[in-house]
Amino acid sequence: MQLKLWIRATRAPFFQAVIIPAFLGTAVAWYETGLFFIWYFLLAVIGVVCLNAGTNLANDYFDHKSRADDINKEPTRFSGGARVIQEGLISPAKIYQASLIFFCLVGLIGLYLTYTRGLVVLIIGIVGVLSGYFYTASPIKIGYRGWGELLVGLNCGPLVVLGAYYVQAQTLSVAALFVSVPVGLLITAVLYINQFPDYTPDKLSEKRTLIVKIGRKKALKGFYLLVIFAYLFIILGVIMRIIPWIGLVSLFTFPLAWKAIKTAHSNYTDTKGLIPAMSNTVATHLITGLLLSFGYIMAGMFI
Repeated sequence: MQLKLWIRATRAPFFQAVIIPAFLGTAVAWYETGLFFIWYFLLAVIGVVCLNAGTNLANDYFDHKSRADDINKEPTRFSGGARVIQEGLISPAKIYQASLIFFCLVGLIGLYLTYTRGLVVLIIGIVGVLSGYFYTASPIKIGYRGWGELLVGLNCGPLVVLGAYYVQAQTLSVAALFVSVPVGLLITAVLYINQFPDYTPDKLSEKRTLIVKIGRKKALKGFYLLVIFAYLFIILGVIMRIIPWIGLVSLFTFPLAWKAIKTAHSNYTDTKGLIPAMSNTVATHLITGLLLSFGYIMAGMFI
C-alpha cells in the first residue's frame, strides 16, 4: 500500500517525460558511434527518474505552501498535483524530505558518471537539480513567473537527450541536439495543456503560468504551435539528413496530436472535456519519442 502511495506521490506514470529522451539520446549515440554501455544507460535512466521524482515532490510541496493545489477544486489525473497532501495521505514534511532524498540520489549518480564519463555530466546534473528544485521553490519560483514551460522543454528535451548521448559517446552531437527539439516541444505541450484546468487556482495563488498570463483562449494558439512545430522539426531533420529517413515513421502519431488539438479547441474551459486532449498529448509525446528512437535503431541496423 505504501509503495502504491509513493508511486502516486512521485507521479511515476509520467516519468516518460525523462525516460523517452534518455532512450532517444542513447539511440542517437549508438547510431552515430556504434557505442552502447548498458551500465551507463541504466544509471542515466535511474538518474533522470530520480530527478523527475524529486522535482514532482518538491513541486507538490511548494504548491501546497502557496495553496495553488489546495484551492484547486477540479484536479485531474494530469493536473492539480498528486493530491496526497490534500487528502492527508502523506504529510507535507515527508513529501519535502523525500524530494531531497531523490535529489541526493541524483547527486550521487551524477558524481559517479562525472568521474567515469566526464565533466559535462556534472554541469548537466547541476542545471537539472537546481532548476528542478527552484521550479516552485523560493526565491526563484520559475514556474510562478511564466518560465516553467520553457524550462521543462529544455530539461526534458535537450538536457536529457544530450546527457544520455554524452554518457555513451563522451562527446556532444549536433544531431542529438536537433532531434531533442521535437520531444522537448511535445513535453512542453503536455505541461502546457495540463495547465488549462489549473487556470483559476493558479491565478488565485499568483502562480503566473503562461496560461494565466495570456488567458486560456489566446494560449490555445501556443498549444497548436508547440505540437505542429514538433512535427515540422522532424520533417526538416529528415530533409537535412540529420534524422534518418526511417524516422518519418514518427509522423504516424500526427492524427493523435490533431485529435488533441481539436479537443482542446472545443473544450479549453471545460476540465472534463479537456481530459482526452491531455491524455492524447501525453500519448503523442510517448509514441513519437519511441518511434524516433526506433528509427535511429533501425537505421543503424539496416541502412
